Amino acid sequence: QVQLVESGGGLVQPGGSLRLSCAASGSSFSISAIGWYRQAPGKERELVATITRAESTNYADSVKGRFTISRDNAKNTAYLQMNSLKPEDTAVYYCKLQTPWQQVYWGQGTQVTVSS
Repeated sequence: QVQLVESGGGLVQPGGSLRLSCAASGSSFSISAIGWYRQAPGKERELVATITRAESTNYADSVKGRFTISRDNAKNTAYLQMNSLKPEDTAVYYCKLQTPWQQVYWGQGTQVTVSS
């Protein structure tokens, strides 16, 4: 069983930065793919960024050049560095872990609000 705990959300002004963290329990973190997703009020959950066990990354077009996903396997933690934040980035951000056996785990989410 894997538990994911996100942190680092908060209120930030447009143009500001935040770094989200996703801490995982268990022993499968280093061999699993990690994804960050977000869900704004009244909208469906959408993919933000992913990173494979080989550290190949992929980003939604809306965040390319502004967000960076990374992982530290020694700490069982994934990160999402968010720069040049815009009001439309406001959402609850979720971390997802997918094992090689296709087991999927989600965190509880962390709120990011971009507003002046």
